[in-house]
Amino acid sequence: MLENICDMERLHIVGGTEDLSAITNGKSANNNSLVICFGELLIDFVPTVAGVSLAEAPAFKKSPGGAPANVAVGVSRLGGSSAFIGKVGDDEFGHMLADILKQNNVDNSGMRFDHSARTALAFVTLRADGEREFLFFRHPSADMRLHESELDKNLIKQAKIFHYGSISLIEEPCKSAHLAAMNIAKSSGSILSYDPNLRLPLWPSAEAARKGIMSIWDQADLIKVSEDEITFLTGGDDPYDDNVVMKKLFHPNLKLLVVTEGSQGCRYYTKAFKGSVPGIKVKPVDTTGAGDAFVSGLLSSLASDPNLFQDEKRLREALFFANACGAITVTERGAIPALPTKKTVLDAIAKFSAS
Repeated sequence: MLENICDMERLHIVGGTEDLSAITNGKSANNNSLVICFGELLIDFVPTVAGVSLAEAPAFKKSPGGAPANVAVGVSRLGGSSAFIGKVGDDEFGHMLADILKQNNVDNSGMRFDHSARTALAFVTLRADGEREFLFFRHPSADMRLHESELDKNLIKQAKIFHYGSISLIEEPCKSAHLAAMNIAKSSGSILSYDPNLRLPLWPSAEAARKGIMSIWDQADLIKVSEDEITFLTGGDDPYDDNVVMKKLFHPNLKLLVVTEGSQGCRYYTKAFKGSVPGIKVKPVDTTGAGDAFVSGLLSSLASDPNLFQDEKRLREALFFANACGAITVTERGAIPALPTKKTVLDAIAKFSAS
């Protein structure tokens, strides 16, 4: 799968793939390491050919998507324990998505089905100019209609890590359900993980998006952002400037801030240390879900080793593993179908380390 790995700076991994295996081992496959993902689950329609606009696409292939659901499947596929909480329509697509989660060993008992609103649809493409293009059908969609009263509170209390995005903050009643779920998880001792996953077309305005995303910023223990999101959230500041990141985005309660840089890897910031970890370069086919694969790789490591925040060596290993998860995912179309197993990732890392 990774024949296209390019030569680049090599990261020395103490203990090699055996060490990496240790941070993603079977310890995560129990409820003491449960990762719960909250938010949207939908159908992505991806063009059957690469490098075209949505209008130019001759046909589309449907695949399950939605960032939080992608992460839940990613964690499970890596050998971890995960659950998904969200709402879909009581329709063919909604039940198909619930079945896909079950087939991927994701606990879907926290899912709810809406009898009036449909499952959300999204058309996604990567154009020849490298720009991603989205077209959403949510007027409203079922995920927006999750009520606080529908939350499985007992399930949430079991979370070692509670992961979420910002799309569920856009509309009520889902916003109130999101905030309530976060509070339950936090009071139960869960690590709060936040990937804003900016989708501007879904927000009423850019200012509403910025305000909404930042409204819960100071509650997260772990935040993952992209370079573009830094520029957006800071009002145009340089995303490569460490001072910008630390002054405007790092907050006193934050244990780890990660900035993803695509094929270049990622940067990390904690109170004690900061640095960068290189990526694995591949020939991309479809970048949909790459960030979610990265997050699932990081959370699967963190679920079985909560001290990653304090140990820079272990953190770097976990981030390199996460980078590899993202790289493998872009070599296939669709998000969930492309998410890798632990063996696939470790094999890719071993191949890269030997090159």
